[in-house]
Amino acid sequence: MSNSTNVKQVTVISGKGGTGKSSLIAALAYLLKDDIILADADVDAADLYLIYPPDVKEKHEYQGLKLAHIDEDLCTKCGLCRDACRFDAITEDIKIDDFKCEGCGLCYHVCPEKAISLNDRISGHYMKSDTRIGTMVHARLIPGEESSGLLVAQVRKTAEAVAKEEKKKLVLIDGSPGIGCPVISSLTGSNLAVVVTEPTISALHDLKRILELLVQFRISGYVVINKSDINEKVSQEIEELCQGKNTVIAKIPYNDIFNTAMIQKLSVSEIEDVDDDILAIQETIKGIAEKMISFLEI
Repeated sequence: MSNSTNVKQVTVISGKGGTGKSSLIAALAYLLKDDIILADADVDAADLYLIYPPDVKEKHEYQGLKLAHIDEDLCTKCGLCRDACRFDAITEDIKIDDFKCEGCGLCYHVCPEKAISLNDRISGHYMKSDTRIGTMVHARLIPGEESSGLLVAQVRKTAEAVAKEEKKKLVLIDGSPGIGCPVISSLTGSNLAVVVTEPTISALHDLKRILELLVQFRISGYVVINKSDINEKVSQEIEELCQGKNTVIAKIPYNDIFNTAMIQKLSVSEIEDVDDDILAIQETIKGIAEKMISFLEI
C-alpha cells in the first residue's frame, strides 16, 4: 500500500452476538497490522482489548445527551415541565430523575420561570492506545448511558484522523451486533462491510435484516459463515440468500482454536505449531484479507 491519506474503511458486523465477529477482526487486524488503524466501535461491550491489551496514550471525555437541571430558587412548582415530559423524568415533587432524562430540552422550553437548564454530562470515554499491532482507537460507554451511536461516530472520526496522521490507508472497524443505531453509525461512510454470521435460525433471520440494511446504505458486503459445519442445511440457506445480493467469501468450520487463542490473548492468526485443520482456517482468513484489499484496490 502506498502512503496516501485517502483513507478507506471496512466495518465488520454481525446480526447477532456470538458469531465470532471480534475473533475474525482480530485475526484480520494481525495480518494487516502494518497498514491499518484498528477501531473498536462496539462501545457498549468492547472486547478487542482482551486480545490486544492497550497502552492508553490519550483519553478523552465523551459528553452525550444533556441532563436537565432545575434551579430550586427559581422553580414555582407549577408542574408544566412534569406534564410535558414524555419520558416521565420529572417527579411529582418536581425533581429530575437522571436515569430517565433524555436531554430533549422540552422542559427547558415550557418552563415559564426559566428555572431549567440543560447541562453537559459525561457519558463515556474514548481512547487512543498503542497495541502490539499498532494504534487502536476504542471507547467505553458508561453503563446505562444513551447515545452510543454518537460515541461510535466519535471513534470512527478519531480513527480516520489517526490513519491520516500515521499515513495508513485503511481503518478496520469492529462494529456492534444487531442493526440498531450503533451499527448504523459504524457503517456510515464505510467502503465495505464484512458480515459474520453462523448457521442458526436466529442468525439467518438477523442476516436478512443486515443485508437489507446494506442495500439501503448502498454498501457492498461480503458474508463469512463461521462455524459453518454445525448445520449444513442452514449454511446452504445462507448461501442461497446471498446469491445475487452479497458474496459468501468464506466458510469457516467450527474449531476450539478461537476460544484457545482468546484465552491466550492472541488472535487466531498468531497461533503457531498447529494441525492441518487450524492451518486451513488461517489460510481462509488470509483469503478474506486478500479479497478485502483487492476489492478496495489499495
